[in-house]
Amino acid sequence: MPLPKKLVLLPVIVILLITACGGGSTTTLPPTTSAAPASPLATATPLPPTPTATPPPDPEGAALAFLAAYEARDYLGMYTWLVPSVQAQLDAKRFATLYQSALDTATVLTVTTQLRSALREGATAQVAFHLTWETALVGSLEADQTMTLRFEGGRWGVDWHEGLIWPDLEGGNLLYMDWVIPSRANIYDREGQGLAVDSRLVTVGVVPGEITDEQALLNTLSAVTGLTPAEIQARYAGQPADWYIPIADIPFDVSQAYRDALEQTPGLRLGEKDARYYRDGGIAPHIVGYVGPIPAERLAEYRAQGYRGDEWVGVAGLEAWGEPYLAGEHGGTLQVITPQGEVVKTLAERKGRVSRPLYTTLNREFQHQVQEILGDRTGAIVVLDPRDGSVLAMASSPSFDPNAFVAPLAGNQRTAILADPRRPLLNRATQGIYPLGSVFKIITMAAALEKGKYTPDTLYTCTGIWTGLGPGAIKKDWLEGGHGTITLVQGLERSCDPYFYDVGLALFTQDPQLLSDFARAFGLGQPTGIVGIPEVAGLVPDPRWKLENLGEGWSAGDGVNLAIGQGFLTVTPLQVARYVAAIVNGGILYRPRVIDRIGAAPDGSVPEEPFPVQAVERLPVSEETLAAIRRGMEGATQRWGGTAFHRFRGLSIPVAGKTGTAEAPGAEALPHAWFAGYAPADDPQIVVVVLVENAGEGSAVAAPLFRQVVEAYFGLPLTPLPPEAIPPYATPTPPAP
Repeated sequence: MPLPKKLVLLPVIVILLITACGGGSTTTLPPTTSAAPASPLATATPLPPTPTATPPPDPEGAALAFLAAYEARDYLGMYTWLVPSVQAQLDAKRFATLYQSALDTATVLTVTTQLRSALREGATAQVAFHLTWETALVGSLEADQTMTLRFEGGRWGVDWHEGLIWPDLEGGNLLYMDWVIPSRANIYDREGQGLAVDSRLVTVGVVPGEITDEQALLNTLSAVTGLTPAEIQARYAGQPADWYIPIADIPFDVSQAYRDALEQTPGLRLGEKDARYYRDGGIAPHIVGYVGPIPAERLAEYRAQGYRGDEWVGVAGLEAWGEPYLAGEHGGTLQVITPQGEVVKTLAERKGRVSRPLYTTLNREFQHQVQEILGDRTGAIVVLDPRDGSVLAMASSPSFDPNAFVAPLAGNQRTAILADPRRPLLNRATQGIYPLGSVFKIITMAAALEKGKYTPDTLYTCTGIWTGLGPGAIKKDWLEGGHGTITLVQGLERSCDPYFYDVGLALFTQDPQLLSDFARAFGLGQPTGIVGIPEVAGLVPDPRWKLENLGEGWSAGDGVNLAIGQGFLTVTPLQVARYVAAIVNGGILYRPRVIDRIGAAPDGSVPEEPFPVQAVERLPVSEETLAAIRRGMEGATQRWGGTAFHRFRGLSIPVAGKTGTAEAPGAEALPHAWFAGYAPADDPQIVVVVLVENAGEGSAVAAPLFRQVVEAYFGLPLTPLPPEAIPPYATPTPPAP
């Protein structure tokens, strides 16, 4: 006798489940958070069959199990709850593909179901449920569904059809997303000159069988691509005569400059495509960065933000930091279509948001000049505006051409960059850590004046030898015979080591922690906070650090070494530029910035947004101390006896600075050459820090480069470099700070 028709409402279902399963299951399961879906074109790969749970004695339990698997996107788990007659007509792989394709197309992030009611009659039941899709692109979608279950093969199962994926898909309809992806916005210098722009690339290639004058073809291609004739010839040698062989991608403007030759040379073929283009082989590539395909490990993250998955995104530098602005926000229209492609219904739509350009604090021409001045030397140059912390130029060498990461035919160049043991992708201005040498004496002098028993005029007699640690630990000055009797200000301008050994010992005796604390107050041992560029903290050693890391106590020798910027201390060039800027601006440590402003939306929906200037800290020193340090730095470049006086003779703009020659690891290694200073000395507009790895004396190598940077900034002719500043470097004789 058939069971009477009855309506089973939600409270009754809960009681039945508790009785049948002995648990506290509810009809509404919490949303399951999962990784973002794979590509809409991907095919589901079936997993090994999982053991089937003991069938519940009622249709409600089977429905709950099916819906729970839906929320978890366990397509094979869902498949096990289908009635055998449906399984006989639809295999598990096809079933999974139908669900995966629909959810991926709709950019579904989470699936939530809620059982509403069940109507059972004999071996058939109708279960009503509410379905919610939270999507990345078009928001929340909701639908009320009815699922038919039948008792078949000794258990309850789902009599499945496509409409259970989403109601509008019943009968074989499909989902289609009409994507709206904004064009990527550009990155500019502060005046609006392009650094990274959306442009066109031209692929030049050859058809070997059409070549009539191979030498002329090789000459033309070599001129436009930079490849040697032998390299070009090797790319098409041995290929079929009628094949088109791509040779290289070149910028559109280069193709226009050689247009006649390219079009009139038999055997050459041209093709155009849209691409990201970095001007002049990379202006500030370590700042601007580059784009690339979405990394596999971040695909889920980007899909959760509404990306389709095949876009190119910022991978490094400002391209990566500025992705939300440069890429805008994707939009799209989710439609139901027939198998023939006819639109049946629009489910949801989002307009998206237009992209916005980034304006940097750089000047394109000056940045290019600074890169040229640094050349192939391994090192970095940083130029700051001391008045607000803006980065006016930042060069790191060896450098790289970011176009190698966007040009499809630049595979060899990419491989060379990634395999280069000199690590050209490393931004040595913010990620390179080095001993500082005598440039640290600025901080030692500040500590002596503020916390020690010193004045700017405190006298010390330098004989060239210092024995403050005992006769068994003799230290010598860089100048044989010493500097005689000098003041503390003169000690800085002449970089007298014995004077600062003596200061270091006095500060250690007073408080072993004192000089380390001052170094941190000047911003060392911590990131500067620059936005958009990776950086490292460096290290300021102190008693606790040495005990924890080396198991040794902090000795007087450690304090003395730190006083001249040696020992365990490591810094980045940007950190040094930042504290020198504070010396000349009244003691303010600004957060360095490379972003000047975020441009307005082209449609006027969002105005231009200036990037804030941030004063972070103030140096713990008086104006009198700052003035004394500035006098010492001016003396180093402008007074006879100053360590860099001879490097700045004849320069029409007065400068101030400090040399540094920092001992580098390795018995045979030349020291790192430093120069840090500012110009004009009487009205500072720029702070410049130059570091050249394993190059020798700061006065011999870094100071001449500093001079050229100042000349470039103020539009003066560049003074030719002295021989000692040109690689390969020789061992300095005599050594000087």
